Amino acid sequence: MPELPEVENVVRSLAPRIVGRGIIEARFLWPRAAQGEPDGMAELLSGRIIRGVRRLGKHILIDLDVGLIDIHLRMTGKLLFGEPGPYARAVLQLDNGTLVFDDVRQFGYLVWRAADPPAGRDALAATADEFIMLVRARRGRIKPLLLNQSVIAGLGNIYVDEALFRAGIHPLAHGLSRKRLERLYQAISAVLSEAIDAGGSSISNYVDAEGRRGSFQRQHRVYGRESEPCLTCKKPIRRIVVSQRGTHYCPRCQRP
Repeated sequence: MPELPEVENVVRSLAPRIVGRGIIEARFLWPRAAQGEPDGMAELLSGRIIRGVRRLGKHILIDLDVGLIDIHLRMTGKLLFGEPGPYARAVLQLDNGTLVFDDVRQFGYLVWRAADPPAGRDALAATADEFIMLVRARRGRIKPLLLNQSVIAGLGNIYVDEALFRAGIHPLAHGLSRKRLERLYQAISAVLSEAIDAGGSSISNYVDAEGRRGSFQRQHRVYGRESEPCLTCKKPIRRIVVSQRGTHYCPRCQRP
């Protein structure tokens, strides 16, 4: 699933192409992509003017002259310019070209909203004090807590694993001290910023709106490296399942 860095890169690649443009026509080729009644949604979007595009957690928000379009890519969603392909689920015909919502697995969606969707504090917008307060307000293991979008928005499996490794924290740790939470906050900020600069991680089919792949997967230190030697201590990286997610960590460098 595209996480914060991938979604940020989609937003950045979309902005020059769509801000200020008009939506001539909206079409939903897969009814469930509309998150509602597709014909009514298409009529609602047609004729609107795009005022801006931004990110909130993993959500892409396209601000219109009336309301906004909330887009969630889920597992395999893409926003691409050009002609619709076999996996096109929705099409926005703009006054300067065609924006296609492509989704192989059909989990993603577009929905019109009058205001922003509910979400936790954005992972890149939170201050250290806010982050620590939010984490300490919940009980439980650290990885499931970081994956909870109602607490911290934008983090997913890849970047939680990477940040926990950098901070030296086991994914099942709990009751962390303020010092360790400060270190984790810095690790999250660093790994997200580096991943954004690298265009995100293209693990499977992720590309930005211009069809460009990311390269941060080449810098992963634990994610997807099961049984490979830790880049710090050389001990083999382990994989366990946490909250139904494959979780990668170093048993020597990351302590509870």
